[in-house]
Amino acid sequence: MTTTLATHAIPGLASSSLQKGLVIVLGSVLLAVSAKVQVPFWPVPMTMQTFVVLLFGAALGWRMAGATVLAYLAQGAFGLPVFAGGAGLAYMAGPTGGYLAGFLLAAVTVGWLAGRGFGRTIPTTFAVMLVGQAIIFGLGVVWLSGFIGFEKAIAAGVTPFLLAEGFKIALACAVLPLAWKLVGRV
Repeated sequence: MTTTLATHAIPGLASSSLQKGLVIVLGSVLLAVSAKVQVPFWPVPMTMQTFVVLLFGAALGWRMAGATVLAYLAQGAFGLPVFAGGAGLAYMAGPTGGYLAGFLLAAVTVGWLAGRGFGRTIPTTFAVMLVGQAIIFGLGVVWLSGFIGFEKAIAAGVTPFLLAEGFKIALACAVLPLAWKLVGRV
């Protein structure tokens, strides 16, 4: 079994389906709240979602992080107002769709890497967060370029966000290693 920060911090989580379900539901709610913490931009708003998605991957492992993001995406697909600027399948197929898909792939990838020991020190946290962010930007730009072209997708969907994403990665580099030290498992 993969060792995660969550399994060390929450007694019984590894063996309790009820606890796992509760973590997934609460995580999807936190992800929805993070979508509402935003600075309006076009065509994609600046939110705290990327930080939460990557943190979930690093803390929960690939299965639970993936399930949490899938629950969030399902809520949005069914029309619940969990996304930054809309809901439903039509919204998911719009300009932000690639970023939403990137959330899932990034959470799973970061979770897989975290399960192999990445994300416990500042250098490995930085590397894992960079990989996750590259996945989100990569899928987001590819999808967005279908709406506005590749160069405009880079200019509107990556460049304005670089400083904020750098700050979020730095925040993760401070939070994750400290959390591992607090649970005494570094």
